[in-house]
Amino acid sequence: MRRDSIFYKLFQQCPNLLFQLIATPPINADAYRFDSVAVKEPKFEIDGVFLPPENEGAGVVYFCEVQFQKDEQLYERVFAESSLYFYRNRAKFSDWQVVIIYPSRSVEQSDIYPHRNLLNGNQVHRVFLDELGDIRQLPLWVALMVLTTIEEEKAPETARYLLNRTNQEVSSPTASVIIEIITTIMMYRFEQLNRREVESMLGITLKQTRVYQEIKEEIEDEVRQKAEQEAKAVMANAICRQLAKRLGELSEEIRSAISALPLPALANLSDALLDFTSLADLSSWLEAQQK
Repeated sequence: MRRDSIFYKLFQQCPNLLFQLIATPPINADAYRFDSVAVKEPKFEIDGVFLPPENEGAGVVYFCEVQFQKDEQLYERVFAESSLYFYRNRAKFSDWQVVIIYPSRSVEQSDIYPHRNLLNGNQVHRVFLDELGDIRQLPLWVALMVLTTIEEEKAPETARYLLNRTNQEVSSPTASVIIEIITTIMMYRFEQLNRREVESMLGITLKQTRVYQEIKEEIEDEVRQKAEQEAKAVMANAICRQLAKRLGELSEEIRSAISALPLPALANLSDALLDFTSLADLSSWLEAQQK
C-alpha cells in the first residue's frame, strides 16, 4: 500500500521516530537501525524491524506494524511472526517488543481477549495517531505520521503549516526530504490532483522539492562530465600534434590509445613526450599505462 511506503520512508529517514511513540524507549534509541526481515519455514515477511546495535551485546528487538485497515487476525499474525523471529535469533536479542500504529481505535481488531496478557502488559505498545494531541505541538517527524490521518478539508492547511515549520527548524538536505514526504502524503490524500497541482495547493516552488534537487544535481554532473570530456579531447589533440611533429605521423591505433587516456595520464604524457626519441618510446609508455 502507498501509505505503507510513506511510513517506511519516515522510519528510514528517522529510525528513532518509533521510540518517540512509546513511553519507555531504550536508552540507546538513536543507535537502532530500521530494516525488514524474512523468516523461513514457514515464510514470514516482517516489514518493520528495529534492530539494536550489534556492538553492544544482546539488545531488545522492536517489531512495528502500521495498520490502517481492519484486520480481525492482525494480532495472531503479528505475535506469531515476532515470536518466531525472536526464537530463530534468540542469541542476538535479550527481549522483543511490538509497536502497532493505528489511525484510530476503530481500526483495531475486535476480538482482543485471547491476547489480553500481551496487550495489557508492557510488551505491546498500541499507538492511535488521532489521540497523540494537537499536530502543531508534536515533534515534526511524529506530525508527519499524523498528517496521513488529518481530515481532507483540513489537510492542505496542516501540510502548509508543517512545510513552514520544516523550513524554520530543519536544515538542508533533510528539509528537502521532509518536503518530498509531505508532498507524497498529499498526493496520496488527493489522488485526483497531479503533482504540480498538489505543489500549487501547498505553495511549494519546484526548487524546494527533492525531485528538483536530484534533477539539478544530475544536470550538473552531466555538465561536469561533458566539460571533462571536452577538456580531454582538446588535450589529446594537442598532444597528438606535438608528438607528430617530434616523431612523425601517428597511427590511428596510437591516436585512439591517447584519446582513451584519463586526464591525469594525459597530463603525464604531455610532460613525458619531450623525452621520446622514437615511436617505440611512445608505444612503450602507452603499454605501461595499461598495466
